[in-house]
Parts: sequence; structure tokens; C-alpha cells
Amino acid sequence: MRVAVVGHVEWVQFACVERLPERGEILHAGAYFEAAAGGGAVAAAQLARLAGGATLFTALADDELGERAAAELARHGVEVHAALRRQRAQRRAFTHLDGGGERTITVLGERLGPVGDDALPWELLDGVDGVYFTAGDGAALRQARRARVVVATPRAHQAIGEVGVEAGSAVGAGAAPLDALVLSGGDADERRWAVGVTPQPPLTVFTEGARGGHFASAAGRTTTYEAAHPPGPPVDSYGCGDAFAAGLTFGLASGLEDAAAIALATRCGAVCLTGRGPYGRMLSAAELGA
Repeated sequence: MRVAVVGHVEWVQFACVERLPERGEILHAGAYFEAAAGGGAVAAAQLARLAGGATLFTALADDELGERAAAELARHGVEVHAALRRQRAQRRAFTHLDGGGERTITVLGERLGPVGDDALPWELLDGVDGVYFTAGDGAALRQARRARVVVATPRAHQAIGEVGVEAGSAVGAGAAPLDALVLSGGDADERRWAVGVTPQPPLTVFTEGARGGHFASAAGRTTTYEAAHPPGPPVDSYGCGDAFAAGLTFGLASGLEDAAAIALATRCGAVCLTGRGPYGRMLSAAELGA
């Protein structure tokens, strides 16, 4: 199984607090740590756990944080191919992890994504089973379409819109831009962007945390699904949605039916919930048969 991510990386600082501060209040964090994270990075690490390795096509700032991000992702089993953005700062984020397990994120800086003209080894995507797309331009999405299965977040709506019905030109005319779209059902922006995707993919999956969610076909048929039971006490929700998206990509790339791929995705999200930060706990290949 060969899997990849085309997307973005953020350098994230985490502060563990009992509750969010009130306006004007000063709180002391019980713990503090940093990690290379963001949707593209976390999904790549989860795919690497499931497939024994994954490739990330991204863009990083030519600075210390960009270097640290690439090195950390390599330790998670991710082969990183990054276009360096000179005179650009690595995108950062600050995340409160509260006592109730919720994550609250403030993003600092512009999302850096690859573009199709970047001198990256795009040919490595030939024959790849599945790609998850989180950021990049339309040409980068066309490169991602070299893979057999492409899943995307609607946060990449500009690239999806650029490609439209022409997506897939890298592998032959007539290929659809996406095989699946995955989004948070509670995020108004993601819902709005998803509705605007043309043509609609064969599968759109809406996540609703512990309530499960629903998925819809391009024809509009909707089916609900249940969330997986976490295999331990919840710790924090950072990365759960990204792990879900990675599990969905892996499941569809493995040839699973939609419902089975979503069931695998819910397991990935539930396991991530039981670890601190994005990488504290991830579903592994050894656990797939459990």
C-alpha cells in the first residue's frame, strides 16, 4: 500500500490548561509542548502508522521551524518532499488543550502549500493508492490526481475550484477532481465550501465528533454512521479530524466500501482522542485486525 499527502504543515505550541482564560485573565499551563502538526502533517503521520510509511509533498519556510518540522515528521515515518519558501515564515499555531479534552486553536501566518510548478518529485505519485489533499494550487491537485484515490478537505476549495472538470489531466481526461471530500459538520465555512465543490465527488463525509456523522453520495443519498468507542479515557481532541481523514483515505485506497472505510476512519479518530497531542496515540497497522 502506497499513500501520500499533498498539503501543509504548521509548527504548533500546545498549552494544557483546566479551562480557557476569561477575557483579561492570566492562566498558568500545567504542561507545554511543541510539535510539527496541522492537517497535512498529522494525516501523513497517521497514514504512515497504517501503511508502514507515507510521503508528504509540502512547502516549508526556509527557517529553523521549517527544518525542525521536516526532521520531526521523518521520525514519524513520513518521507518529506518540501519546496522551500525563502523570506517566508513557517506558519505557526497556538493551541489550548483544556480539561474537558477540547482543543482551541489560534493560527499565526499564511498557510504554505505546494504548487504544481515546484521542483518536487511528483512522479513518485504515479501508482500511489491514495492521496489526501489539504493545501496547494490547482496544478498540485492535478499532480495528486496521479493517485488512484484522492480525498480532500474543503479548506482546499480554491484548488478544487481551479481544477473543476479538468482535474485528472495528469492521468487522462475525464477523471473526477476528487473521490471523496471530508469535513467537520460543525464548521460553517467547511460546509459552505463543500456545497460549492463542482462536480460533487462520489462521497462526502461529515464528522460530528462523538455523535458520529453522516455521509452523502453525489446523488444526494444520505446515510448516518456512529462514532467508534475510544479505547481509553479521552485526553484531547487535537488531530482527531486529521486522523479520521487519513483513515478514510487509507480505507478507500484499500478498496473498502464507503461504510467500511468510514468505520476505519472513526477508529483512527477515537484512538487519537486517547493520546496527548496529535501523536500521543495513533491507530497502527498491527491494530487493524483487532
